[in-house]
Amino acid sequence: MRFDFVLSPKIIFGSGRLTELGAAASTFGRRAFVVTGQNASRATQLLEILKAHNVEAITFSVSGEPTVELVRDGRRQASDNDCDMVIGFGGGSSLDSAKAIAALMTNLGDPLDYLEVIGNGRPITNLSAPYIAVPTTSGTGSEVTSNAVLFSAEHRVKVSLRSPLMLARIALIDPQLTYSSPQSVTAYSGLDALTQVIEPFVSNKANPLTDALCRDGILRASWALRRAYENPEDKDARESMSLVSLYGGIALSNAKLGAVHGFAGPFGGMYAAPHGAICARLLPFVMEANIRAIRERMPDSDYLDRFAVVARLLTGNAVAEPHDGVVWIRELMESLLVPGLSTYGIEDSEYQMLIEKATVASSMQGNPIKLTTQEMEAILKAAA
Repeated sequence: MRFDFVLSPKIIFGSGRLTELGAAASTFGRRAFVVTGQNASRATQLLEILKAHNVEAITFSVSGEPTVELVRDGRRQASDNDCDMVIGFGGGSSLDSAKAIAALMTNLGDPLDYLEVIGNGRPITNLSAPYIAVPTTSGTGSEVTSNAVLFSAEHRVKVSLRSPLMLARIALIDPQLTYSSPQSVTAYSGLDALTQVIEPFVSNKANPLTDALCRDGILRASWALRRAYENPEDKDARESMSLVSLYGGIALSNAKLGAVHGFAGPFGGMYAAPHGAICARLLPFVMEANIRAIRERMPDSDYLDRFAVVARLLTGNAVAEPHDGVVWIRELMESLLVPGLSTYGIEDSEYQMLIEKATVASSMQGNPIKLTTQEMEAILKAAA
């Protein structure tokens, strides 16, 4: 057995711990470039905490998912204001934007010099500017991942800027910050978090460390996601979902994802759709296709056993079979009102283009079995 494992240097976890941000930030300098979501007022408490520790804040609002142009602009503003550090505060879009900006502050050139697939793919060689990640949703796990997903309008695709040198110096996870998330965000981001502990567990790069995190994450999500959705201030549920998100970020960085995210990246580049909603809709149909394909072409592998473990953790049934997990996920998806992919405008004529993009996506390479074009088309039709 051989594997590598990379982890952010410091994780600060717990309700109410946002108050510790000022002291942590002050060790990196006196001027912070604070990347927030569209509603920058949500960062008021954070800005007050920084001010109390003599850290000046230059704010930068991200209104949608991060783009190549947005990151260029953010890097320019951070440099023009002589910022010492970058703080990402918000959902996955804010955190990925902040992470990319921090990387480009110390690595000269254009984002396209470093981007996968559509760019030159040059390696990041210099450690990012000090970066602190503060998530306000429980979903992407971006606070502990080593990549930032950016949208290129020119290419109609989302691709990653990726390097272990991009990891946050500090990931501060305060579950209280997730209480104010809209119900739909709780649903979509929570299902994304669940996907990100299922896919690494059944991926072709799973390892004992990621397995341990994924098992606990799947078990926690099995009860906490619905409770957080129904009661936004359920402390235990919110804390558990913050852990699920954290686990997923660590797991995907150290194992692999799969066909759900293999489709989600290209889909999000082609259509205006929330990433979490795409993952949520695809998850049961990808699981079903994988189980069927493994039974047909790889019946002697241990992947069916892994899907059975997923089903048992989700259902609480010690003798559940792989397909029971699919049924459980479909019922949850429906109860959390996840819309079909057709909501976003996809048509049958565009399936082939999406499949071609998904086939070469980095996440697809972690799927437990190589799916055929016919199997991938069937997934899209079922999820539509």
